[in-house]
Amino acid sequence: MAIEWNAHRFSGGVLALDVANTVVLRGDAERGFDRFSDVSEIGRFAGAASVFRAEELRGRRLDVSDAQRIGPLVIALREATDRLFRDAVGQGSFSAEQAACVLKFCSEALSGSGERIGAPSHGAIAFEAALAVSALSLLREEMLPRLKICANCRWLFVDRSRNGSRLWCDMTVCGNRSKARRHYRRHRAREGVGHG
Repeated sequence: MAIEWNAHRFSGGVLALDVANTVVLRGDAERGFDRFSDVSEIGRFAGAASVFRAEELRGRRLDVSDAQRIGPLVIALREATDRLFRDAVGQGSFSAEQAACVLKFCSEALSGSGERIGAPSHGAIAFEAALAVSALSLLREEMLPRLKICANCRWLFVDRSRNGSRLWCDMTVCGNRSKARRHYRRHRAREGVGHG
């Protein structure tokens, strides 16, 4: 079944975190799944990301010339990125060893691509090169307090709120679900008290 690459799937705030979030319910062996288990989804994801991440991409379209060829590298970079930034949220600093792993895969993604980084907004950019540039853009000290893990779905996201207090990757989805659960628990607690 084809995945709907809608706005919610791009709640990470930057391409690298959106890609990290293609593993749903990470760590839950029973319910978790990988949206890139079919590597052809990388091309469909790139098409949607070209729209939802147009500002970050400076208007350039993401190009996936051969999903089978780049799939293993994209997955390796995704996993290294997730480990690095998830750990950074918990520790308040970047692990040098994990950063080195991300840099290794970024180097592979950029080498041989022939891309001009920071080029004017025209033409396409190789998906793996754009992914590497996005991951590298997060490796700045000032980004650390803005990196968050959603209190509901556990996705990574960049908190761009003024006071840096966002709890959810997407208020309309995760925020509402969390509020609905709290409301349900309060309602059940009141019912229990009234009938005791």
